[in-house]
Amino acid sequence: MIAFLRGNFVQVTPAKLIVDVGGVGYEVNISLHTYESISKKENGQLHTYLHITENSQVLFGFNTIQEKELFMHLISVSGVGASTARMMLSGLQPDEIIRAIVQGDARQLEAIKGIGKKSAERLVLELKEKLSKISTNNNPLGGFAVAQANPHQDAIQALIALGIQKAIAEKAVDKTIKTEGAEASLEVLIKLALKNC
Repeated sequence: MIAFLRGNFVQVTPAKLIVDVGGVGYEVNISLHTYESISKKENGQLHTYLHITENSQVLFGFNTIQEKELFMHLISVSGVGASTARMMLSGLQPDEIIRAIVQGDARQLEAIKGIGKKSAERLVLELKEKLSKISTNNNPLGGFAVAQANPHQDAIQALIALGIQKAIAEKAVDKTIKTEGAEASLEVLIKLALKNC
């Protein structure tokens, strides 16, 4: 198992990252939360999880061990796959996910693409007790300050990378721009567009 990668961040997008570790480039799937934390860095360390299925091997990366642990809790629930867990970490902040589960707020979880009523209720049922022990007070969340050449197109590409069809992604981003304005940051566009998908 690959526990972490430390190297140069060669190519960073809101959904994927290539890390150069000693001349080897690792493609790592990341959440929007991790992207927010590393987007201005040229190098660093990511905690990783290698997801192996019959047809693929996908590496997921996380800025903090706490986010990785939450991801592991999420995928332990039947019906919640690695892609869905990453979508959850892109749609809500980790502390918001924990709070929703601990407080039994299945409706907030249902607002995330890929999470239906049954999955939301199962998440609450199976993780409420485990996550109630996790403290999120020591995880201050940084703001966004990343200059982007074309936030509109970058947001669409990020949604596509998260598994959303192009036509749906374009419609969701356009709708978000109409409500938030053209000056909305890339991160805001992606988060709100996820709710409009």
